[in-house]
Amino acid sequence: MDFIKNDLIRNSAEALIILVFGWIILRLFLIIIEKIIKKKFPIQTSILIKKIIFYTGWIIIIMGILNTLGIKLSVVLGAAGIVGIALGFAAQTSVANIISGVFLISEKSFTIGDIIQIDDITGVVDSIDLLSIKIKKFNNQYVRIPNEKIIKSNLINITKYPIRRLDLNLGIAYKEDPEKVKSILLDIAKKNEYVLDNPEPVFAFNNFGNSSLELFFGVWFQTQEYIPTKNSIMFDIKKRFDKEEIEIPFPHVTVYKGSESEPFQIENIGKK
Repeated sequence: MDFIKNDLIRNSAEALIILVFGWIILRLFLIIIEKIIKKKFPIQTSILIKKIIFYTGWIIIIMGILNTLGIKLSVVLGAAGIVGIALGFAAQTSVANIISGVFLISEKSFTIGDIIQIDDITGVVDSIDLLSIKIKKFNNQYVRIPNEKIIKSNLINITKYPIRRLDLNLGIAYKEDPEKVKSILLDIAKKNEYVLDNPEPVFAFNNFGNSSLELFFGVWFQTQEYIPTKNSIMFDIKKRFDKEEIEIPFPHVTVYKGSESEPFQIENIGKK
């Protein structure tokens, strides 16, 4: 009994040494690898490589501990195989997400720190993993989206390019002169501190609407200045239109009684 007890203590001590030194070696190896891959790979690829090394290292450490404790790996693997068959069907979604994650990382449609839109979700990419990506919305909500869903959805990378265009759809009264309004808008853009001169602003007479002349006006700006640019240009347009007495109409409906337009007689029927 003493022999068995001493053997158990010795094996446990060896397992503890493998755990401690294995963890220290793995941490040092990860630090060295991080310095090497940081200069050669994008952030998301670097994170993926580190996670693969991390999990592989822990598998090696655990196998060493089991071997030291006298637990046969064949028994463990056999049990794992039985469990694996039982969980195989449940793991199909995870496998699909892993494959989708590999495609996302290789495609490089976005990276950590980009602002993206997936369906009705918009936010900053917080992390890119094999199973999902994590997004932080602008109201500080945390959103996890499976990679398979991203592959199947329309994705917009808002911050992919350094500049972008702010598109404004405006309506003016039918009595207004579109040429005059065009000159006013271009002058507003020229004087605005956030609007770029190159590319030039875009103006288009879109349509004769039900209640207004429908105009399109687009200005280019630095991508990171979206909120200041939008607020600034909208304030400038409102102030300038008020100054120039340019009417922005609200929707209205004209009703005709018959062939001749005569006043309607309105009678107020209320409770007496």
